[in-house]
Amino acid sequence: MKIFKKGLLVIISILALLILVIVGYAFYSKPQYEGEVPLKNIQKETTVYFDEFGVPHIYAESQKDAMEALGYVHAQDRLWQMELMRRIAPGRLSEIFGSAALKNDKFFAGIGIEEASAKAIAQLDTTSQSYQLTQAYLDGINQYLEEGKTPVEFQLLGIQKQKFEIKDVYNIFGYMAFSFAMAQKSDPLMTDLRNKYGAAYLKEFGLEGEFNTTKIKNAKENVQEYSAIAKTVASLLDQSPIPPFIGSNSWVIAPQKTKNGKVIFANDPHIGFSQPGTWYEAHMVTPDHEIYGYYLAGTPFPLLGHNHNYAYGLTMFENDDIDLYQEETSSSDATKYKTPTGLSSFETRTKTIKVKDTSDVVMNVKVSRHGPIVNDLIEGLQKDKPVALSWVYTQQPILILDAVYTLSHAKNKADFQKGVQLIAAPGLNVMYGDAKGNVAWWATGKLYKHNPGVNPNFILDGVSGKDDIKEYLDFSKNPSSVNPSWNYVYSANNQPEAIDGFLYPGYYLPEDRAKRIVHLLDSKSKWDKESASKMIFDNTSSVAPTIVKNLIQAVDLNKLSKSEKEAIAILKDWKGSNNLEDVAPTIYNKWIYCSLKNTFQDEMGEQDFKQFLGTHIAKQIVARQMANNQSLWWDNLATKNTKETRSQIVTTSLKEAIAALEKQLGKSVKSWTWNKVHTAEHQHPLGKVNALKPFFNVGPFEISGSVEVINNLFFDYTEDGNYAVKGGPSTRRIIDFSDIENSWSILPTGQSGNPMSPHYKDQAEMYNTGKFRKMKLNKAEIVTTSTKLVFIPNKK
Repeated sequence: MKIFKKGLLVIISILALLILVIVGYAFYSKPQYEGEVPLKNIQKETTVYFDEFGVPHIYAESQKDAMEALGYVHAQDRLWQMELMRRIAPGRLSEIFGSAALKNDKFFAGIGIEEASAKAIAQLDTTSQSYQLTQAYLDGINQYLEEGKTPVEFQLLGIQKQKFEIKDVYNIFGYMAFSFAMAQKSDPLMTDLRNKYGAAYLKEFGLEGEFNTTKIKNAKENVQEYSAIAKTVASLLDQSPIPPFIGSNSWVIAPQKTKNGKVIFANDPHIGFSQPGTWYEAHMVTPDHEIYGYYLAGTPFPLLGHNHNYAYGLTMFENDDIDLYQEETSSSDATKYKTPTGLSSFETRTKTIKVKDTSDVVMNVKVSRHGPIVNDLIEGLQKDKPVALSWVYTQQPILILDAVYTLSHAKNKADFQKGVQLIAAPGLNVMYGDAKGNVAWWATGKLYKHNPGVNPNFILDGVSGKDDIKEYLDFSKNPSSVNPSWNYVYSANNQPEAIDGFLYPGYYLPEDRAKRIVHLLDSKSKWDKESASKMIFDNTSSVAPTIVKNLIQAVDLNKLSKSEKEAIAILKDWKGSNNLEDVAPTIYNKWIYCSLKNTFQDEMGEQDFKQFLGTHIAKQIVARQMANNQSLWWDNLATKNTKETRSQIVTTSLKEAIAALEKQLGKSVKSWTWNKVHTAEHQHPLGKVNALKPFFNVGPFEISGSVEVINNLFFDYTEDGNYAVKGGPSTRRIIDFSDIENSWSILPTGQSGNPMSPHYKDQAEMYNTGKFRKMKLNKAEIVTTSTKLVFIPNKK
């Protein structure tokens, strides 16, 4: 026993020493926020003021000098995140994480982002302003890489430093574009269900857009099982060290509806939570340019931004820009496949993935006329039935660099719209407001049509050509709204109205948020910054109380226990709020989960049901399903001689839900408050190691909000009844053109990705409680409240 205790003491001492070393090194490597630093390529002295939340305000004599400084300060706060971001699309995570990242690398290396990036770069005008400024930004990153302090994550994982290049910028944008897409998560699952049970079962899923009753108004100017695709892609995105883009809200209120007669702009893009978070804020001022922007790690121009003249932001359009095609190989030659004009040879791409501490993996990826064959990239599909992934992003010209440059350098609304038109993919709702009183929304993306009768919600026929894209549409056919008569524009990832009688296919989210936003905007005039900030933190569902009413109507209230009756009474009084001390959302979400499980799992099976819950289709179907007395899905296939009804399933689900909550939270129904089950933790990739979790992760926090309310905090339904928030608003911004220099923002954790920076998590408590901080534009205020870092030209 003494030997065991001594051994244990030695192990504990070694672990403690290791943690001390890590903390000590991290303290040494924290960012430099004041002093002087020589910078190689700048022409004149450039000053960076870091405000009290670590946001750099860069004052330079030229845009190139400003971009060089931006690259340097961005790298000193987010170099680790930049390194991760640039590795995903080309399949290079295994170099640092080993074989645990191999599945991720094989998939992304195979889908063609790197090849599409190379093609786009080869066509760049190297004399253009966008290219020159990008190179200046990369020069700043690379000087920090060479001369700055090495992040602690590089030391722990043994990462060798490599210069950043423009291909890294394109690959980062490529990963972003793929993470927006939904087809690869939904189409395979829907195809399997149709093949097993017939089309009648899927009529209730709203695949023709019939569930999207709250639409954004335009104002112009053979059989195999495919679910392995959906499971694999969803798993890869969930387990990625960089979170996927999910949804978003935005609304822009015209002067006619505001208290001060100026535009108010609101935006909160919904992205998976991570640490560090998605956005890096920076304010840049030169004699000919100003922008306060939100930057992805490793990218030179902001996707969200504003200045004294205009503001812009985005939400996800959710249009369908990926199709999956079932190809057919030649019976006599596996290197060829059938096309409408005869046999054609697969293109073959050879990819080598380097894996830490083991041998390289060589892949031979086959590519058809539609795109890469995913059977080569994921497990679980029959190799003799190839499925091709057709993606607009890799097939259309990639002009993303010029697009985001133009968005951040526009001189007026028409100039800004030129930038919007350059984005072929991903599909975005780009929101706009300006000091002149204009409000606008444009949907980006190269939209297209199939032949009549082709439903892109399923795996398509790759052989006949009948399911191929029929035509690409001109940008003038994209949904949009400019200065509408109702005096606001908005988006909540819901479906736009038809253009020329055509509803664009997509994976739109349910009307919940849209309905709430429209209700609040329509019911009030005289909006100001304070009322807009309360709206962006709104936790009330406009749909859940109606769902509850339909559920209760299906229950025989006379056959309920005391706890069940108490739960029903609480739900009857519920107005749809999801605040920390509310009890109703705890009951509601457990009842919904049990109802969905008892309705769909018998047909789908456990794994496919779990996958189904992660699709937008599942979110869309809840309200309709709970009111549909005639649904085919109510019948439990496991009970051969009984045909279950809505009442039976809903009642059984209520009893299961209450029993589970009593076991989880105790017998007192009133104590089942939302804060006990709804929490958020911002996870660093290295925070998965228990010993490092307290150092790298931020949280967990009890948190208000829920799925599909304006304060949209999304989670997976699980058996244990705990709702670990996976993501939500990646920032909340309120920009008031009547007081532009005092507009508001907040980040989920903090500005820096360095654990020893005071700005690693200094915004978390404010974010959780719906508070804001200034996005400063006034130089006098910035100078008096900031530290000062001066970059001086290095004449060597």
